Amino acid sequence: MQNPIQQFKNMKSNLMVCCLLFIGISCQSQTEKKNTTKKQETTMTTINEQNLDSAIFGAGCFWCLEAIYQRIDGVEKVISGYSGGFIKNPPYREVCEGTTGHAEVCKIMYDPKKVSFETLLSVFWQTHDPTTLNRQGNDIGTQYRSAIFYVNEEQKELAEKYKKDLDDSGAFKNPIVTEITAYTKFYLAEDYHQNYYNQNSSQSYCQFVIAPKLEKFEKVFGEKLRKK
Repeated sequence: MQNPIQQFKNMKSNLMVCCLLFIGISCQSQTEKKNTTKKQETTMTTINEQNLDSAIFGAGCFWCLEAIYQRIDGVEKVISGYSGGFIKNPPYREVCEGTTGHAEVCKIMYDPKKVSFETLLSVFWQTHDPTTLNRQGNDIGTQYRSAIFYVNEEQKELAEKYKKDLDDSGAFKNPIVTEITAYTKFYLAEDYHQNYYNQNSSQSYCQFVIAPKLEKFEKVFGEKLRKK
């Protein structure tokens, strides 16, 4: 079987990181609704009771990440939220101001019998730029940092090895700055952030940023997609 790094190199020419090309369009600029939703902390215990494994990734705006992982066969649910900060129940506006330390993340609940954590990692590395510190396109700030919040030692080892192998192989021109740290807490984002792309596909950020990224993703990972 071809190793993950060779697979990455073969795919990289077909799936370049999709950068934002439209001045002034960003995740935050498209969110004008007032936050009235009370945050809820979720736990890994609840997820494990459903016989699903979980991965928590941050890769820029969580709308993009959610839309991508929703389309992978074996992923049962994707939840947008916040991790890696230092206050409880952070509101979106404060997360955007960078005052809470949280990253926008998605909790990916998946069936390990259908899709592996390694596959989820492969998608992660190839659908954002892990070499730009606290930035993806026009989405700038620590809340948009590239991050993997591992839930067990196996995830930690796999993520660190994959990151090192990518750096050693020269897959990217610049060093990978992805944060790999232990999962502690996850806070659910406001209702209007959930299932965002599917419910707002005509919105400008969705059309100019998410849709092109999805199109490239689907061409490269065609055999991993959920059957329509």
